[in-house]
Amino acid sequence: MAALTASQAPGLEHTEPDRSQDRAGTSPGGDGAGDGSYHTELPPLKSPHPPGSSPSTPNPAGAESGIPATVLAAYKKAARDLRTDVPGCGLRWELLAAIGKVESGQARGGDVTADGTTRKPILGPVLNGGEFARISDTDGGEWDGDSRYDRAVGPMQFIPSTWARWGADGNGDGKKDPNNIHDAALAAGRYLCADGRALDRKADLDRAILSYNNSRDYLRTVLAWYEFYREGTHKVPDGSGALPTSPGSGNSQKTDAGPSDRAGKPGRDGGKSGGKDGGSGGNGSTPAPGGGSGSPSPSPTPTPSPTAPADLQRVGASQFSAPVGGKFEERPKVRVVTSEGKPVKGVKVEFTLAGETGARFDKDATTAEVATAADGTATAPAIAAGEQPGAFTVKAKAAKLAALSFDAEVVEPQADALVRTGDEALEAAAGAEFGEQVEVKASLDGAAAPHAAVRATMVTEGEKPEENTVGPYFTDPAGEPVRTVTLRADGEGVLDLPKITADDKAGTYLLRLDSVAGGGTLTLELKVTD
Repeated sequence: MAALTASQAPGLEHTEPDRSQDRAGTSPGGDGAGDGSYHTELPPLKSPHPPGSSPSTPNPAGAESGIPATVLAAYKKAARDLRTDVPGCGLRWELLAAIGKVESGQARGGDVTADGTTRKPILGPVLNGGEFARISDTDGGEWDGDSRYDRAVGPMQFIPSTWARWGADGNGDGKKDPNNIHDAALAAGRYLCADGRALDRKADLDRAILSYNNSRDYLRTVLAWYEFYREGTHKVPDGSGALPTSPGSGNSQKTDAGPSDRAGKPGRDGGKSGGKDGGSGGNGSTPAPGGGSGSPSPSPTPTPSPTAPADLQRVGASQFSAPVGGKFEERPKVRVVTSEGKPVKGVKVEFTLAGETGARFDKDATTAEVATAADGTATAPAIAAGEQPGAFTVKAKAAKLAALSFDAEVVEPQADALVRTGDEALEAAAGAEFGEQVEVKASLDGAAAPHAAVRATMVTEGEKPEENTVGPYFTDPAGEPVRTVTLRADGEGVLDLPKITADDKAGTYLLRLDSVAGGGTLTLELKVTD
């Protein structure tokens, strides 16, 4: 994230042939590059839980699952803000935590002030074309203190030119500071969500992480921490977070890592620095993820079975709509595939309806289970829209795979014309009921408008409808007079008005009918005699 791939950096001088075929795709904007350094420690294999939650069982994961309070709050706030700003992205705060872990050791163990600004600068290597990319100064040294070359800055490691485009004000203080964890976390989230990515899709998630640092080793390391944090974390005081021991920004021993701090070559596969392609080795003297110089060497993550479900993918549309009282013509569809992209048959997918519209599967159910077919797909059962307009969500979940969400809406049917089916005069004596039943047909573009909502209002000259207390009226279920009612047509677009009663004041009155959606209107005359 901290920056884009090296081949896209302004002022970058290539010292190796272009290896664009090795890259996962271009990053948004193509306006920056990172330094290629990151921490290679993998999380403990044991699922995290707060220290002391199982007193009788050792908990090697406890320290690593602790995230400094201010840093954790920044990640969660950024994810909440992006649910509103980029609703289709689906960014989880645990992804920001995973990137913050490998980029700076969670802002050097949470060494931040009360407002979230790092107490000491966290800087990446000088990008002078030595072991990493060459990027001439783009900020006049404003952020990195170097007026000749750029360096990645802050807890999320932004190159100054990238910050100039993606910088954000996450804490509302009117400033955009890459050294502030609130600002940096929000900017990182926006960057990851760019290009319309939906991060609940495995392909988009991988693409987002690779746009941050175009290295397969980096991708595997971030995903390992992402899954670790999703299993559980706990808050620890600022400044007490676990510190990385591998070389990189935020290192427990090295504060401002630079080329002279490292032995050997970085050996990234493109990386966020575009460093020289020296194979699959790590950064500096640290080998690729799976072991680090001066740090424990956790066992490698087991390779998943090539036939096991690895990803739940959306197939087709992600948004659906149906009119009140109708059925959804299109339905959510998903596919389960292996890590190699092959379909998996027989996986149970649970579809759940979440919302207040009354939308239901068959038998008034809100949950349904469908097994994937030979092509790996499963389609949600038929969904009845219900009688309440509004938005709801269809969620799809399978095994331990990341769930998917689909947006659905029950819309108010439109009617652009309202016509009375009879022509008899509407007349009644004072205090009596109108003998003629009023029937109205709603239509749209000349065809019936099933389930269209129509508002019927008694109109008295000189009176506002909501203040009207004289003239004909309807009766509510308690027997009280009301002069405005909302009705819904049947499946043929026909509606019958309730009985109308005249009060004791003779005169000529109007009954106005308006469709709730679509613009249809009709006015009828009501005559009350002495």
